[in-house]
Amino acid sequence: MRYILLTVVLSTVFAYEKDMTFTVQAGKMDCFYQKVLANEIIDIEYQVIDSTHGELDISFQMSDPLGRSIVADYKKPDNAHRHTALQEGDYRLCFDNTFSTFSEKTVFFDLMVDTEEPELREYDDDKEMELGNSAETYMMRVKDISDSVTKLKDNVSAARRLQELMSAHEARDRNLAEDMCDRVLKWSLGQIILMTIVGVTQ
Repeated sequence: MRYILLTVVLSTVFAYEKDMTFTVQAGKMDCFYQKVLANEIIDIEYQVIDSTHGELDISFQMSDPLGRSIVADYKKPDNAHRHTALQEGDYRLCFDNTFSTFSEKTVFFDLMVDTEEPELREYDDDKEMELGNSAETYMMRVKDISDSVTKLKDNVSAARRLQELMSAHEARDRNLAEDMCDRVLKWSLGQIILMTIVGVTQ
C-alpha cells in the first residue's frame, strides 16, 4: 500500500524543466526542439540579457510538430508563453536574430513541460487508502496528499523560476551599466584628447 501511495504522489510532481543561456549571432536563427506529449503544458519564459550593439531584442517563434506557428514575437526584449500541446511530437522553439546586421544577442530562457493539472487531480472524494501498523490504523485520503504535494511543488517551482528570472534581470542590468560606463569613458577620453590637441595648436 505504501508503495502505491508513493507512486501516486511522485507522479503528481514529475515535470521536465530546463534553463539555458546562449548567444545568437547577428543574422542567424537558433532553434531548439522539445519532445512533448499530448495534453502536456509547455511553459517558456525568455529574456535578452546582453547585446554587442543596439537594442536588447529578439524575435521568437514556437511551432507544433506539423510546423504550424503557435506563438510569434517580433523584436521583443522578453516574454512568457504557456501552451497546452494538442498533439504529441517535437515542438520547435526558435530565437531569430536575422534582423540584426552586426549585433549578437545573449538570451536566457526557462522551459518547463508539465502534465495538465486537471488530469493529475482527478481522484474520487471517497477514494481512501489504508496505512496500518501494529499499533493503530490510519486513513489517509490520496486526494489530500496529492493536492498538498502538488501545491508544494508549484510553490517551489515558482520560487526557483522567480530567482532565475531575477538573476537574468540582474545580468541584463549589469551589462547595460557596464556598456554605459564604457561609452562614457570613451567619450570622456575623446574629449580630453580633443581639448589637448586644441590647446597645443593654439
